[in-house]
Amino acid sequence: MAASNSPAEQLITENIDIWTSAIKKRGSQGRGSSKKIELYGIKKLRELILELAVRGLLVPQDPNDEPASVLLEKIAAEKEQLIKDGKIKKQKALPEISKDEKPFELPNGWEWSRVAFMGIGSTGKTPKTSMTECFNGNIPFIGPGQITPLGKLLDSDKTLTEVGLGYSTEANIGDILMVCIGGSIGKASIADKRISFNQQINALQPLIASSGYLYIAMTANFFYQSVLASSTGSATPIINRMKWEELLVPLPPEAEQPRIVAKVDELMALCDQLEQQTESSLTAHQTLVETLLNTLLNADQNSFDPAWERIAQHFDVLFTTEHSIDQLKQTILQLAVMGKLTFPCSDDTSVLNLIEKIYEERILYKNNSKEKEILEREFERASASIIKNRAEVKARFFCNFITKGTTPAKNELLEEEEIPFLKVYNIVNQKLDFNYKPTFISPDTHNKKLARSKAFPGDVIMNIVGPPLGKVAIITSQFPEWNMNQALAVYRPVGGVLSKYLYYTLSARVTLESVLKEVKGTAGQDNLSLEQCRELIITLPSIEEQNRIVAKLEELMAICDTLKKHISETEATQLHLADAMAE
Repeated sequence: MAASNSPAEQLITENIDIWTSAIKKRGSQGRGSSKKIELYGIKKLRELILELAVRGLLVPQDPNDEPASVLLEKIAAEKEQLIKDGKIKKQKALPEISKDEKPFELPNGWEWSRVAFMGIGSTGKTPKTSMTECFNGNIPFIGPGQITPLGKLLDSDKTLTEVGLGYSTEANIGDILMVCIGGSIGKASIADKRISFNQQINALQPLIASSGYLYIAMTANFFYQSVLASSTGSATPIINRMKWEELLVPLPPEAEQPRIVAKVDELMALCDQLEQQTESSLTAHQTLVETLLNTLLNADQNSFDPAWERIAQHFDVLFTTEHSIDQLKQTILQLAVMGKLTFPCSDDTSVLNLIEKIYEERILYKNNSKEKEILEREFERASASIIKNRAEVKARFFCNFITKGTTPAKNELLEEEEIPFLKVYNIVNQKLDFNYKPTFISPDTHNKKLARSKAFPGDVIMNIVGPPLGKVAIITSQFPEWNMNQALAVYRPVGGVLSKYLYYTLSARVTLESVLKEVKGTAGQDNLSLEQCRELIITLPSIEEQNRIVAKLEELMAICDTLKKHISETEATQLHLADAMAE
């Protein structure tokens, strides 16, 4: 980019690190994107470029340029001629622009005007679907979904015939299209070919004034805020064409408009490069972290220490994002399950003793011969699996209660504080959070209709409907008894097996891998059956080893949470800094 003494351009080009480092996590309802992050700083930079452009701060003014008032006279003359020629109807007189109505001061030679004055406006129409002769032609039929947030016009699956065009609205090259309803209100694009469009879009055919400049002005944040302020409806905002055409547009001299468009194009290309470079850097960073952590997981006794040393030497470079910390936490959990996080001691009790204790405790409650047979088979299987004082045990063997919940009738859900009723959204960051949308059921419903899905402090619950599957939490002592819906399963270990050890084991992805290949999903959901929950294979060490593993995991998870909090605070600061720079 050529050097410039413009303070506005210096603000952009000399603070690249601020624009590229401000990254925001997307909410689950991110508009039209499956990406989990938003390059917020670059988004703010794009907004800033447009705002500077329409305020006359992006390129210097030339006092020799004809003022915008002359351009307005030319537009008025052209409209008069079009009316005389019968090509357009005479427009309703537009209201005068008052001083209080002007959003900001303009440079000398600029003028405020209204959208309607700048060209010929129109609203789209859709032919009736019963009129088959209107469809499957060669004229693209555009809706809001074909206009991207950055103004690109996508190809449309729907097309109209020339007959269909008579029942719709036509736009030609250079016309400005803007969505006028719904969550994507304000998205705009310039038609790059002959098209038709539906009733959710308004269009402007500019007269004399540059389409490129008017598009810039109508996609600047001040104009978007004007659209919202003039729209009706909150959940589904809509602006009618009359109000849309009365919105204000800042108009520079005709000769200045192409200079503004050229500078905006140049700076937007810079934004595209920054976006691409940042995304590539984030992808490369993520791949590096995954590769090194996988090396650690796959390391044998001889290669584990060198693999960890490579990570430790570059720890401050590798773990700089919340995602990388989440990957680290998952790796730690998997190392714990694999027996690589702690080491057994020679004086630990035999895990066979634990298995025998579990069997003796479970068999007391088995009256059914088939259930006894299953339990005996699992006991023999677990006993035969012991290696280095660790056994491979199915959850059904050491948990005397594995079940899933039930959903009561709507009139059985209460708001007053009785028996707490859990749903999947009450598991947040692998912890129980009953403060969000708490619901309750009566003791009568709890003890009779939903008696099989009771849960108690110390029980481990896991969501079995996804995505994602495997959110895990431990029932707390906030209430003495709990209940839950059918998207959750509860595990209650016996024989002294630590609930926290089971909790951490279920939190490790490697635990679910034994059944995930058999997961069945419907309507976009993954589901674990109750039988699959019982078939989960858990590595069971001695009670002493379980305590050491839990203690080590508590220590390491606390460190990870501290790092994550620090990263989150840093990211929040970067977002505020990007906002402040834009202001």
